[in-house]
Amino acid sequence: MRISVIVFACLISATAPAQKGFNIKVTVKGLEKDSLCYLANYYGEKQYIQDSAKVDASGTVVFKADTLLPKGLYLFVLPGKRYFEMIVDREQRFTLETNTDDYVANMRVTGSKDNEAFYDYLRFIGNISKRAEAIRAEMEGSKEGTPERDEAQKKMAKLNEEVVENKNQFLKNNPDAFMSKVFLATKEIEIPEAPVLANGSKDSLFAYKFYKEHFFDNIDMKDERMLRTPVFHPKLEQYLTKLTPQTPDSIIAAADYVVSLTRPNKEMFKYVVWWITNHYETSNIMGFDAVFVHMGEKYYTRDQAYWVDSTTIYKIQERVKILKPILLGKKMRNLVMKDTAGVFRSMYDIRQPFTLVYIWDPDCGHCKKATPKLKKLYDKAKSYGFEVYAINNEVERDKWLKFIREHDLNWINVADMEFRDNYRYEFDIHSTPQMFLLDKDKKIKAKKIDVETLSDILTKEFNAPELKMERDPKDKDAREEH
Repeated sequence: MRISVIVFACLISATAPAQKGFNIKVTVKGLEKDSLCYLANYYGEKQYIQDSAKVDASGTVVFKADTLLPKGLYLFVLPGKRYFEMIVDREQRFTLETNTDDYVANMRVTGSKDNEAFYDYLRFIGNISKRAEAIRAEMEGSKEGTPERDEAQKKMAKLNEEVVENKNQFLKNNPDAFMSKVFLATKEIEIPEAPVLANGSKDSLFAYKFYKEHFFDNIDMKDERMLRTPVFHPKLEQYLTKLTPQTPDSIIAAADYVVSLTRPNKEMFKYVVWWITNHYETSNIMGFDAVFVHMGEKYYTRDQAYWVDSTTIYKIQERVKILKPILLGKKMRNLVMKDTAGVFRSMYDIRQPFTLVYIWDPDCGHCKKATPKLKKLYDKAKSYGFEVYAINNEVERDKWLKFIREHDLNWINVADMEFRDNYRYEFDIHSTPQMFLLDKDKKIKAKKIDVETLSDILTKEFNAPELKMERDPKDKDAREEH
């Protein structure tokens, strides 16, 4: 049985005495002796095990320690990955008793007003769910527009009002309770009517702008207990990936805004900075590495990133140094390498509107597929103002020359056989092929793309439909490591 968790949190007991350590006793009639159960908690988008214990002959499991648990919503995990939830806040010495027939309906709580209120609410929601199911059956058994359907819809609306009233009453009676904070966090922002513009029409962007501006109004960004519920992380992700325009500059501004809201609480600050940094470091979307660079540069300093050691900070800063010069819009430094005749060729000497720096290897399996396709595109696009500066990434000259002859690669072919240039490190080359499309000023317009994506860009830039290449569905979008 899975319990819905979207509205759960803990009720703070203002009069509860300070407790030393935790002692949580859980009895579930019907559990087999020596079964292994776990105490876990939510944290961000995942769940983590805090403790484990075996069931005794009476179906009881005891979790205890001399230290207190971090406050939040916890899970009692039974064999078979079944679980039910509990509140762990100021009261950390309590007993839960239930059975396997129905965890919620049969739950008895001793020593925790937080969990008493929690399960009272769960039972209320369970009753509402049963009534709603019966009303839905009535609606399905009636036709649209009939008195029966109208009556069923009125019943459902009244049921929803009952839920809202229950929450509002709880908020009124317990304004400082954490359960109230979670109720508020799940409440949608109420958007007022859009104002009328000077031309007499309503502002079509008002609802979006108002919703985004007030998105975190109902969430306490200073309370780290929010991290240990399933509520906070989806809100964070929604704001950055759905409500924010998906351009690096917009995401960076949104990230800084969210981080600023968490400044008063170290744990909230840590999680938000970590998640945003990690999310955009691992993103496959072109250009999003700019967000990682910004986060690493601004927040991963010794005085702020207290949760990582100096070695990790150094590695992140080194990664920032590599990526920053090759972000979209940055001017790529000049490359001067020898061609097949031993003549030095400067990439800056190319005077075309677009230059592709193509880093490849004749032994690379993916290069063997991509290079002939690029050659086909090059032959069509060259006359429009497109040139390829192709760098052989390996040192076997004979293989390189043979591949060039066999495929008639009539673009600029160069190589760094003596490893005099540090482009492999500076351009973050860990696999081949790699492409950097540069504009006339040698600024990076696109990078780490495939031939089909390149054709899309050139088709649009040159307004030349004949440059469009269809993607072969059989091709695997993978690169061969070297």
